[in-house]
Amino acid sequence: MRADRQPLTTSSPTAVRNLGILAHVDAGKTTVTERILFATGAIHKRGEVHHGTTVTDFDAQERDRGITIFAAAVSCAWSGHRVNLIDTPGHVDFSDEVERSLRVLDGAVAVFDAVAGVEPQSETVWRQADRHGVPRIAFVNKLDRAGADLDTAVASIRERLGVVPLVVQLPIGAEDSFSGVVDLLGMRSVHWRTGSDGYQVGPVPEPLREEAARRRRLLEETVAELHADALEEFCSASALTERTLARALRELTLRGDGVVVLCGSAYRNRGIEPLLDAVLAYLPSPADMPPVRGLVTDGVEQERAPDPAQPFTALAFKVTATATGRLTYLRVYAGTLRKGATVLDAATGRTERVGRILRVQADRHEEREEAVAGDIVAVIGLKAARAGTTLCAPGAPLVLEPPSVAEPVVSVAVEARRNSDTGRLSAALARLAEEDPSLVVRSDAESGQTVLSGMGELHLEVAVEKIRSGHGVEVVVGRPQISYRETVVRGVGGLVHRHVKQDGGAGQFAHVVLDVEPLEEPCFEFRSTVVGGRVPQEYARAVEAGCRDALSEGPLGGFPVTGLRVTLTDGATHSKDSSEMAFRAAGRFGLREALRLSTMELLEPLVEVTVTLPEEGVGGVLGDLAARRGRVSASTAEAGTAVITAAVPLAELFGYASRLRGRTQGRGTFTTRPAGLAPVPASVAAALPAR
Repeated sequence: MRADRQPLTTSSPTAVRNLGILAHVDAGKTTVTERILFATGAIHKRGEVHHGTTVTDFDAQERDRGITIFAAAVSCAWSGHRVNLIDTPGHVDFSDEVERSLRVLDGAVAVFDAVAGVEPQSETVWRQADRHGVPRIAFVNKLDRAGADLDTAVASIRERLGVVPLVVQLPIGAEDSFSGVVDLLGMRSVHWRTGSDGYQVGPVPEPLREEAARRRRLLEETVAELHADALEEFCSASALTERTLARALRELTLRGDGVVVLCGSAYRNRGIEPLLDAVLAYLPSPADMPPVRGLVTDGVEQERAPDPAQPFTALAFKVTATATGRLTYLRVYAGTLRKGATVLDAATGRTERVGRILRVQADRHEEREEAVAGDIVAVIGLKAARAGTTLCAPGAPLVLEPPSVAEPVVSVAVEARRNSDTGRLSAALARLAEEDPSLVVRSDAESGQTVLSGMGELHLEVAVEKIRSGHGVEVVVGRPQISYRETVVRGVGGLVHRHVKQDGGAGQFAHVVLDVEPLEEPCFEFRSTVVGGRVPQEYARAVEAGCRDALSEGPLGGFPVTGLRVTLTDGATHSKDSSEMAFRAAGRFGLREALRLSTMELLEPLVEVTVTLPEEGVGGVLGDLAARRGRVSASTAEAGTAVITAAVPLAELFGYASRLRGRTQGRGTFTTRPAGLAPVPASVAAALPAR
């Protein structure tokens, strides 16, 4: 039997599925996408990730690295429906691409490795989909691998994701002998022959009939527990019909009360056609989604239904620069957009003209005359729209909630190798930040460097390479100056400082007595215990301002000072020569002198690193973390996967991504978050240059 490659016959929102493919890196997302495109006739030759021939991983860096970096949109037709599909990255560094994609999707297929089950990034993207309320079905991939087991993978879905898995298929064969599935709803077999593009439907194989009946009964019982109508039928007839079961599965999926689970091997082209049927059967169309809500100009909420006759409303979720022009990707929520139309940026009030409308096939485009509610398209001609911009009909403004942008966690310093390229580098960085809102460019006030910040070291590597290859600018990348701090370990008391200056005319006089003591928290506190009006309140405030001036440079290496309390205990004034300026100078110079007499310590920023890796690589990773002065706080292992949590100095993390890949054959990943400050060992502090 050949795949159902019926052409699209209607543009109704009910015949559209806006679908995302979500998973951990290397779970097979891109291969699943390629097989969907092949099964639907959108492509005529199967692409392979390891050969660099996939449609969606079209960027040179994606093909070189063998991973998805940029979310890619493609479109295909199946059983008279239009499927708009976005292949999202699986690496944690590009989770912001997933976030922006989920904002505009109606449903998703979560792909899991049949050996590893739910991996850390799988859980991350699952939680992202939870936040956006995106219904999902699950596809357990790579059943042909040694050690693959559907039941183990399903158990990890239940335990780690906290959802009710509704398994609708039973594998035929295991590992190398995996050849098909039993459809538990229709109680039939679906079999794929090696070397054939089609599949055969037949009865359940005799050795599997008893097991298939048991699993069908278990599925019916689980559904009946979750769905009222199914429970009523189950109680009256002690069974569920295929129609009732299918309807209940769809409603449970849309409500998020259960997750339909299918299985297969995308690499061997087995399981894709039933997956496409499940997408149409269980995941929502734009017409199934509630009306989109936004704010009109006066701040009042308003709804717009996914109807082509409604006022045009769309959200821009991605911007890229290509040889054909600046592409702005839109999800059309309501109304109709026609070529040449004028649209309104609802937030800024600016109008722009849409030059062309394109249906995107990764790096290839098909021009269209219009886009209607439910469509995902790209347009050319918009100059100011950014990711998160709401575009609408000029006479009907509505501002939609934009996708959230994560805070960057890793930074590098960048500068042009040639001074003549400085302007081009600035333009390239601005373009990068426009295309990827999770990249932040700033000028460091302490070091004077241009700092590029992103979601991880790989994220920044990709950005820098894009500057070099895409903009022709040779870039020098260095470590940004680490934000070291100095703190007081043992302070001094009764430090007397007299500020006296006489150079003709009115002089300056201020007399202060300061106590300096350490604080556990990295902050600065000032208080005054002077009594009897010896130092008026306005002069005490000036002393505090002077002390804050002195915190900018400590005595050890000129780094900012933190973690101390300064107490003004006594002082004296002059009837004519005292002023706020004099007491501010006394506070500044007095505290500097006190810090020189105190016992000081250098602090460095720490980050909490969570490393996920194959269990066999734990020894090497622990040794590498120890060499980076890391302190391991937790280490767990389950189902062949280990998770290590450690506190590591930020200065030691540069280059860690590539080192981890090398020690884990590319299978290790890590995430970071700030973990405060810690003392720098004396041997390390001695080697640091002063500011």
